[in-house]
Order: sequence, then structure tokens, then C-alpha cells
Amino acid sequence: MIGNLLQPELVELIEKRDFAQLREILCNFPAPDIAEIFTDLKPGDEAVLLRILPRQLAAEVFEYLSLPDQEQLVQALGNEQVAQILNDLAPDDRTALLEELPAAVTQKLLNLLSPQERKIAADLLGYPKESIGRRMTPEYVAIQQTWTVNDVLTHLRKVGRDLESFNQLYVVDDKGRLVDSVRLRSLVLADLNTPVAELFDHQSPALRASDDQETAVAAFKKYDRTILPVVDSNDVLVGVVTVDDVLDVAEQEATEDIQKIGGMEALGGPYLQIHVLEMIRKRAPWLVILFLSEMLTTTAMGFFQHEIEKAVVLSLFLPLIISSGGNSGSQATTLIIRAMAISEVTLRDWWRVMRREAFSGLALGGILGTLGFVRISLWALFSNVYGPHWPLIGLTIFFALIGVVMWGTLAGSMLPFVLRRFGLDPATSSAPFVATLVDVTGLIIYFTIAMGVLRGTLL
Repeated sequence: MIGNLLQPELVELIEKRDFAQLREILCNFPAPDIAEIFTDLKPGDEAVLLRILPRQLAAEVFEYLSLPDQEQLVQALGNEQVAQILNDLAPDDRTALLEELPAAVTQKLLNLLSPQERKIAADLLGYPKESIGRRMTPEYVAIQQTWTVNDVLTHLRKVGRDLESFNQLYVVDDKGRLVDSVRLRSLVLADLNTPVAELFDHQSPALRASDDQETAVAAFKKYDRTILPVVDSNDVLVGVVTVDDVLDVAEQEATEDIQKIGGMEALGGPYLQIHVLEMIRKRAPWLVILFLSEMLTTTAMGFFQHEIEKAVVLSLFLPLIISSGGNSGSQATTLIIRAMAISEVTLRDWWRVMRREAFSGLALGGILGTLGFVRISLWALFSNVYGPHWPLIGLTIFFALIGVVMWGTLAGSMLPFVLRRFGLDPATSSAPFVATLVDVTGLIIYFTIAMGVLRGTLL
């Protein structure tokens, strides 16, 4: 929004080479707004603006850009500017950029770093991909449990200027192992001679550097913190993870789950940045599987061919029956997948879920069945399109909708449990499986009820 408003003026100033005016305009905005302005400009113009910003502000703006924009800027900037930005970037943000680049480009950029920053970057890249170690920053404040408040404040004045966050200080022993934590607020309010040990939180949740990033999302939600320590296998403090990095992970994981629920592989990047052929490759497999599975629907219809020939009117309601079952199944599976993702439901809750969904499916089926019966009644009374046996047809649709919707709801709610029980990701497979399963079984339920209700009349 801001970029669209300022773009004409900025482009004109760039063409005039009026860098002083450009710098003055941009420096009036905070870093996130400048990053938003950059996204509406061409890569070459972005590079020009980034060069004229103060060094620290340029690094902050770079952190707020998307990874594709960062990659384009790295290619557009000279080695000197790239080196400055990379050295000033927070280690966790720098790691996020480097791990997305080709190996040759990553190695080139690593060589531009100062020896100290190169070692930090190499250490973070050494952790498994998608691990907490890749997201953490080694910039934290560690204090000794033998210190007093005065010692800690003196230490903060020396090291705190260049740190991203130090509202939580971590107490370590002489071997660097995490002992506890102390809030900055407690230090500020305490007497200068108070020993640090008297200010312990006595609750110091820690993350493992080798754990999956989703573990960090759950931990931040559970402990309601803005920063958490990260330890290695020996409980030695190696870094911290801040809530802004975890929010990025949560957004990424939620996006992947939503894409999987749609019956495809996760794109793994912004929609417009994914090549069309790559998108086809990710979407085609499930479509092929569903196409082959839907052939079972054709087989099921062939089994009831004689019934359809005798009562052609039954085929008019096939889309109504199948879509109702599929919709109810999709609703149920989406609810359960999300409940599992946020730990509202676990495997041991399957029986409670089944009872709830059985009642829900019965009620929902009754509602749709009633609407179907009323619709048939109205059309029969005013146009007589269904013949003299329209009440039986209406009852067939009524009971079929109850059965199909109830079955779709049960299948949609239980399938995620089955997939999770066998170690599969429910989000990946539930929706496609439910669609196929309910289509085939819905036909069987429909025609079985029809044969029972219409026997001796239309059948």
C-alpha cells in the first residue's frame, strides 16, 4: 500500500539521481514499512535504495524482505554491499537466506563474511534443515549464578548494545550448562547487592537444537514466552529463539497443511514464485490417484445399471447425494485435522469424536433430507415431474441423505485418526481419500435404500 503511493515519486527521484532526497524520505519510515515499499519496486531500484540507506537500517530492512526479494538483491548488489549487509544481519535471518540459495552461491557469500560471522553462519548451517538450530541466534546474555545484580547490570552495559533481545537473561554454570533464567524486570527492581540466585524464575523451559521447528511453535504457545533458550545434547546453552522467528515457522507450517488438505504436495514457496511445471508436478500425482480411484464410482454405477434403467429418475439425484456426502466428509476431516494440529484432539479421543460426529451426521443428514423431501414435494405438486410415486422417491432421498451424510461425517472424522495411527500425515491424505471413499459408498447406500423403498413400484 505504502509502496504504491510512493512508487512514482521514488522512481522519479532515482531517475534524477537525487539520492539525498531519497534518503531523507526513506529514513522517515520504520524498517518494516521500507521493506513494504521495496516489494513494489524493480530489483534494480531496490538495490539503489538499499545502497543509500544507513548501514544498520539497510540490514534491518533486508531482514523484513521475503527470501525471493533477498536473493534478487544479493544478485543486484556488489560484493562490498552484500558483505556489509550479511555481516550486520541477525544470524538466524542470515541462515534462513543462505539455506535457500544454491550451494555455490552460499559458499561465495560465506567467503564475504568476517571470520567471526563466518564461523557463526557455518555452525548454524551445520544443524539439520528444519531444526531449531537453524532458527536460533547465538546472540544472548549469559550470566553466572554467583553474580550480584550490580555485576549483571555492569555486564549488560558492555555487551547489550548489539543484542537483538535481552529481556530474559540465562544463568549458566562454569561449564556453560543452563541453570535457570532471570527476567530483566526482576533485575531492575532488585537491590544492587542482591544475588542472582534469589531472582531465579525456577522454570526454565528449553528447546533442543536438533528438535524440529514445530516443537518451538508448541513450546512458545505452552509457556507464553517471547524468547526461549536452546541447548545441545549436554544441556549447554548454545543460543536463543525469538517469537518472531517462530511466527514465521507457524505461518509456513499452516500454509503447508492447508495446501496438503487440498490434495496436493506443499508448494514450498510463494505461489507466484513457483514455476508452472513445478506446480503441475506437485498437483498431478494426487489428481491421477483420485481419477483412478473414481473409476470405482463407475464400477459401482454399473452394478446398479438395471435399477437405473427401471427408474431413470434416480439418476437425477446422484449429484445431490454424492456432493452432500463429500461436503460433510470434507467438513469433518478439516475439523479433526486442525484439532490434531493444535493438540485439541489426540489418538485416544477417537471414541469421543466418533460419538459426537455420529450425532452430528445424523442431525445434518436429517436437515438435508428434509430439504430434499420438501423440494421433491413442491416440484411434484406443481409440475408432476416425478409421477404418482413421488412420495416414495422423496422418502428415498430423505433416508439416502441421512445415510450418506452420516457416513461421510464418520469417515471424514475417523480417517485422520487411522492415518495418524500408522504414522502418516493426516493433512496429506485425508481429504482425497474421503472424497473417493464417500463417492463410492454413497452410491451403494443410495441404491440400497432405493431398492428397499421402491421395491414393487418403480423397481
